[in-house]
Amino acid sequence: MTVVSTQSDVENLTFTIVAEFPAPPSRVWQVWADPRQLERWWGPPTWPATFTDHELTVGGTAAYVMTGPEGEKAHGWWRFTAVEEPTRLEFEDGFADEHGTPAADLPVTTARVELQETDGGTRMTVRSRFPSTEAMEQMVAMGMAEGMQQAMGQIDELLLAGV
Repeated sequence: MTVVSTQSDVENLTFTIVAEFPAPPSRVWQVWADPRQLERWWGPPTWPATFTDHELTVGGTAAYVMTGPEGEKAHGWWRFTAVEEPTRLEFEDGFADEHGTPAADLPVTTARVELQETDGGTRMTVRSRFPSTEAMEQMVAMGMAEGMQQAMGQIDELLLAGV
């Protein structure tokens, strides 16, 4: 399993997940930069994602839909606020309706992804920040922590496939 730690910090309204991969940062960056690779790991195995938009530039957006095992659909969007290839990206992350309109009843989080070179490859740290304790509790109740662990667990296979 690639995930080496997870930490919920209610005081600072953050959830942090750290994973290590046997590949250089430039290769791990591609699992974020290439929407076809992103589709192969974003979301738990039973909820694969399809990206319909992916513009990895500051101010750019991404849009996706995750499809559940019974055909359920969960739409999401990102707005990139920082892009420093191949070491860092930041984005706002939210849910949307089927037309891509942000969902007003679900929180918008911010995510910061850092890729740090290690002796054996890359350490990826993803820190999600929530707007409130209630938003953090809502996302945890929806399975965010487990879903992120399952999603990141799929990256090793993608890297080994040499895609």
